[in-house]
Amino acid sequence: MRNRRTLRTRTPLLAVAGAALAALALTACDNGTGTKDEGAARHTPAAGASGTAAANQPSADANAQQGATGSTAHGTQTSAGAHRATGGSGTQGTHASGGTRGSKGSGNASDPENRVLCNGSNTKVTAQVLSRPLNHMMLTVKNTGSKYCDLTYYPVLRFDGMQWAPGADESTKPQAVTTLAPGESGYAGVLLSAADGSGDGGQTGHKLTVYFQGMTPNSDGGATANVTLPAKGVYYDSSLKVTYWQQDASDIASW
Repeated sequence: MRNRRTLRTRTPLLAVAGAALAALALTACDNGTGTKDEGAARHTPAAGASGTAAANQPSADANAQQGATGSTAHGTQTSAGAHRATGGSGTQGTHASGGTRGSKGSGNASDPENRVLCNGSNTKVTAQVLSRPLNHMMLTVKNTGSKYCDLTYYPVLRFDGMQWAPGADESTKPQAVTTLAPGESGYAGVLLSAADGSGDGGQTGHKLTVYFQGMTPNSDGGATANVTLPAKGVYYDSSLKVTYWQQDASDIASW
């Protein structure tokens, strides 16, 4: 992946609220300390992601083959849809707290019809500020459910009461959707601020909310996750952006 730290993609959060969302829940990485997910947040109407990320997600036929065990996470979701933004297309079905999509099919557990969406109700999310590369953070999402789940597109982040949604580095889009077997983890990188100090509006975030996308760009992916940050907070500026979800953590290290 190439480093595109100078990109300043920002999408006004309020401008995309008309797509069916009113606000993000006011709940939600700079000393190398790993931080722990507080659990799934109650799913409230959320803001949308950058309109530049409306490109179609790769096929969801790729299956994760690794396995491990994990603890069960619990989450709730209101009937109202969460994260949607300008640029999204298609329609999104209703998701239960377990992130189920479509009808249960027969065959292997990893078959697309038997998979669910990864979200705050069936995963554990942690964040770690990295020493290298500078001003970067890594998000780790572990499947704590009993079914294979898909991490679609990229995470949508909100620090504290932030009124805009960071965009994604399109060069990091994988060839296939990131699918997690029970106990397996997926990853996303976060560029917090410009290394040369060229970013605007720098501030320190103390709470982080991670929103998950559905099967169409910028659609509702289910319950959100609140992630605890280091006690001193995490500094970010207008350079804030993320990668698409990745199957391998090494892909984040090279970003």
